Amino acid sequence: MRDSNRISLDELGLMPVGDIAALPAEQLALLQEEAGERLRSAEAISEWLNGAIALKYTDRAAMARLEAAKDTGTVRLADEDGVVVAVTTPKRVDWDQHILAALVEKIRAACEDPAEYVRTKFDITERAYAAWPSHIRKIFEPARTVRTGKMTFRLIRAGEE
Repeated sequence: MRDSNRISLDELGLMPVGDIAALPAEQLALLQEEAGERLRSAEAISEWLNGAIALKYTDRAAMARLEAAKDTGTVRLADEDGVVVAVTTPKRVDWDQHILAALVEKIRAACEDPAEYVRTKFDITERAYAAWPSHIRKIFEPARTVRTGKMTFRLIRAGEE
């Protein structure tokens, strides 16, 4: 049973954000909890539906890929009622970093510029950076930029972990 003074999620969608921000923290916590439950439920339903769609069209998509002689990309399947099903299989390429490093050295040994063939990315974990001695950190500081991510808020009601 719902408290008659409590705003529903449906009502919330019609309210100005300033009015929502003025709600008591307890009510915001309950709304946030309810929205999270709805989101989880919608995601579960979406996964279930996508599984059924995959079951229905996977074999036809495999045949269409075979006929088109392609392993990746998009194939289109015509279905009843004029519905066209676009089935996309993305291409994901991973490179073995150790083999690439050896190849870069071979290119460099042949007096060629590896940058013409290979893109290199340097990265340093924050844990490693924090563990370095200060004189080493100071050398790397000009190359380091710190940005903040999007703020998130989780309101925890009394008695919750």
